Amino acid sequence: MDNKPTFLWGVATSSYQIEGAVAEDGRSPSIWDTFSATPGTVLRGATGAVACDHYHRMPEDVALMAELGIDVYRFSIAWPRVQPGGSGPVNPAGIAFYDRLVDELLANDITPWVTLYHWDLPQELEDAGGWPNRDTAYRFADYAGLTYDALGDRVQQWTTMNEPWCSAMLGYVVGAHAPGRQDARAGMRAVHHLLLGHGLASQVIREKAAAQDRLDGLEVGITLNLGVATPASDSAEDKAAARWEDGLSNRLYLDPLLRGEYPADIATKVAELGSPLPVQDGDLAVIAQPVDVLGINYYSSRLVRSTPVGDNGWPTPEAVDRDVERTAMGWEVTPEALTDLLLRLEREYPGPDWYITENGAAYDDQPDANGYVDDTDRTNYLRSHIDAALAARAQGVNLKGYFAWSLMDNFEWAFGYDRRFGIVRVDYETQQRTPKRSARYYADRIAAHKANEAG
Repeated sequence: MDNKPTFLWGVATSSYQIEGAVAEDGRSPSIWDTFSATPGTVLRGATGAVACDHYHRMPEDVALMAELGIDVYRFSIAWPRVQPGGSGPVNPAGIAFYDRLVDELLANDITPWVTLYHWDLPQELEDAGGWPNRDTAYRFADYAGLTYDALGDRVQQWTTMNEPWCSAMLGYVVGAHAPGRQDARAGMRAVHHLLLGHGLASQVIREKAAAQDRLDGLEVGITLNLGVATPASDSAEDKAAARWEDGLSNRLYLDPLLRGEYPADIATKVAELGSPLPVQDGDLAVIAQPVDVLGINYYSSRLVRSTPVGDNGWPTPEAVDRDVERTAMGWEVTPEALTDLLLRLEREYPGPDWYITENGAAYDDQPDANGYVDDTDRTNYLRSHIDAALAARAQGVNLKGYFAWSLMDNFEWAFGYDRRFGIVRVDYETQQRTPKRSARYYADRIAAHKANEAG
């Protein structure tokens, strides 16, 4: 009898946001070490040098997850910890941490779900050109193979990339994230090479799994940050603005991954703007490897209208404020759009198992004297979005799980430590972990769902 749950509940984190220990056990600098050490890039000059000190407190954090009753822990691996500099052999001391983590999770009946890349590119690879350089995709595939060799005997769930849109657009076009470049041509090259890296890494993992007779149960995929861009009016201009935003944020990734082609309207337009996608013969077949799992990171959606095209020729749709609740990030709370998004994905891109691999909210938490946070706002956010996801599942969407972002407060990129997404509070001075109301709600929701499934 197969006792595997039909729906998995998890939490997610990323390496640079929680681990700290940036100079320990042979880890080399990443682009986020360099970026956050550059004055003016991160709020209050914060860095991930210590973060949540997860590197030293990992067993305590796994025990917290077990207490919540979660099924899956989605974590990312720090490339410069496992393969310092982005080339050469595996670093034994670096991979040993993830070896211990996987064993600790399994000992607590928690499934380890590996994300190979959550933005911490080794600085040496950025110095050689970064993701705009085609060679980086091949270096990533080598790193994926080393990691699979070490953990593939116990890990079956493998996500290659987390949110390539953020890496390419925020890192290379806007410059708000590491490495902080502002070059549209470089950004479009990064888009393609990130996706190529995904395809190459997927091939390597499957080839190694086949050689070791581990294909049964293996799941390889990618995670995208997706949203809904709704036109502010029925005007042709606003509809075109919404389609452009959807194309640049959603279809530019979904189409090559699941259809083997870039959306023609976007590919043509970016080429006209002097930033062509650097596609070579055979690339799209590599990118369109079978996707077992496609993760969806969902936070908000936007009502957009057309604005005049700037001097650079790039369309820049503008968000129209709606009378809805907002999080501390300024993002609109739009759970109903999550249902719409999932229904659209199932309709237009059928095939993979869908997972909500991140969903959560930052609010201005106010702890009491004991560090407890009565975060009814975050609790309500989780409730409404879980309801929205399950509503789509009830309508036939092949949704297999929901992972809350994040397990604990952490380094929130350019916002430093001023934005808290955790369901567990972290006191950054003492590193004390305190589950919030939202953590207790999540644990109760999971328990109730499991009891219902058990009949």
